[in-house]
Amino acid sequence: WYQRRVREAVVSTQSTGDIVKAIKGLVVMSAELEAMFKFMLVGKVPELWAAKSYPSLKPLGSYVIDLLARLKFFQNWITKGIPKVFWISGFYFTQSFLTGATQNFARKYKIPIDHLTFSFEVMKSEETMDAKPEDGVYVHGLFIEGAVWDRETMMMGEAAPKILYDTIPVVWLKPIEKKDLSTTGHSTNFVMFMLMASDLPQEHWINRGVALLTQLDD
Repeated sequence: WYQRRVREAVVSTQSTGDIVKAIKGLVVMSAELEAMFKFMLVGKVPELWAAKSYPSLKPLGSYVIDLLARLKFFQNWITKGIPKVFWISGFYFTQSFLTGATQNFARKYKIPIDHLTFSFEVMKSEETMDAKPEDGVYVHGLFIEGAVWDRETMMMGEAAPKILYDTIPVVWLKPIEKKDLSTTGHSTNFVMFMLMASDLPQEHWINRGVALLTQLDD
């Protein structure tokens, strides 16, 4: 993960430096550099960067800020140790992180990993926790579309007019044994189902197209 992020940063830095040199007339403005420059002029992520990058719909400015935040997250993990709360939006392949969390639980309790799933508990803290959980992981960085998370009732609530997204506080992902061992195929953009507290039936939120997102496109 960290090496992939570093490669992205190196490609971005080197290609940006080449463009600066080309503008100054120190190197030839190749077709690749010209195409990259045109993308930058309209605030889009250059194709050269996108080919080496994690999937993102963010404009150029937001993309660079997001990339630097991901690098900082992994650097802190390396220098300061395993975090108490993981920034789930910062992973290239979120499913592999979740598999790692279930593997730790499976080894600890000697349970086959394919017999495990997650239960979910939304905490009151927005981003930090005082300690790691005994089992499972704390994560933050999720957004909810089509609804809000009511901090008073600790349940899903109706979204306010003209409010597209709401942030979700820290979520405790707790591995548990599942009753149904069947699986179904999903898009690679799909991470997992997450059950959240509500005083309304599931159909109500399904009709509103409610979904949790790991990142936004702004």
